[in-house]
Amino acid sequence: MLKYIVKRLIALIPVVFIISIVLFGMLKAMPGDPVLRHMPIDETGTYNDPVIFDRVYAETAARLGYDQPIPVQYVRWAQRTLQGNFGNSTQYVRPVVDVVANPLRNSLILNIGSTILAFLISIVIGIKSAVRQGKLYDRFWQVMSMIGYSLPTFFIAMILIFVFAQKLGWFPSASMPPTSIFRGENGDIAYFLEWARILVLPTITLTIGSFASTSRYVRNAMIESLSQDYIRTARSKGVSERKVVYSHAFRNALIPVVTVVAWGIAGMFGGAAITERMFSFEGIGNYLITGVINKDYDVVLAMNMFYTLIALSANMVMDVGYALVDPRIRLD
Repeated sequence: MLKYIVKRLIALIPVVFIISIVLFGMLKAMPGDPVLRHMPIDETGTYNDPVIFDRVYAETAARLGYDQPIPVQYVRWAQRTLQGNFGNSTQYVRPVVDVVANPLRNSLILNIGSTILAFLISIVIGIKSAVRQGKLYDRFWQVMSMIGYSLPTFFIAMILIFVFAQKLGWFPSASMPPTSIFRGENGDIAYFLEWARILVLPTITLTIGSFASTSRYVRNAMIESLSQDYIRTARSKGVSERKVVYSHAFRNALIPVVTVVAWGIAGMFGGAAITERMFSFEGIGNYLITGVINKDYDVVLAMNMFYTLIALSANMVMDVGYALVDPRIRLD
């Protein structure tokens, strides 16, 4: 398996290269002039003189390398990125690495937590719905999953904010502690609890959207597995129903579930941008939207490359997951 992973990582290099070219080209095609945002602030009004404006503009463009052809700019950006330098944010006037460090941690906490929670809930509900197919339990969760699957993420967030933040006042609707969860004030329990309260509503929002579809995949996969001949054979031999469901049927039903969960992880990071925006959550999704609005090109490019790596990694994890849940699948 290690050999397969190494081969896949090597194969991803040209894919990342092509995607980076496309993203860089799309970024350059966006309206707006990044040179203007990097120019020093004109506090004296000297930019009213066209000669001075053109001189400062040319100096700024030369300093940033924007006076070079697009292919040269791409090569410089790629070299800089491979060295861990993602450029500078025009909005925050800081290196991009410093800008996204805490938001990246925050997004990882939010997305990984909601993914694990959604997966566990989906497994429980999906298996029980398949075993009780056609009964009240199954029909109830079919309706609930369809509702959760149909509702947009922002609408779920709005409902949660209205009920639990505005009406009941149990959780904050839009606030963040001044620092990351890893850098609390003296590490006291009050700060941690405040962070937990802030995470509740965004986590529920992402969990609802994720488990609604995943639980349906688990249910359908379990129904198909339970109808196979080997399940009838196991039951005829007197194997307990619990062992039939969890040891025989569920193991074989995991293959389509692995596909959904793997792509759900990649999709959740993208979908979390809306959720983070709704709750004013300081995650990379919120920073991406803000960067697009303010034409903060280096931040936007860095975030899109991150999403690209997440999607490619999810694809590789999916293939490895197939081999782990089904020994018949070989990774060569």
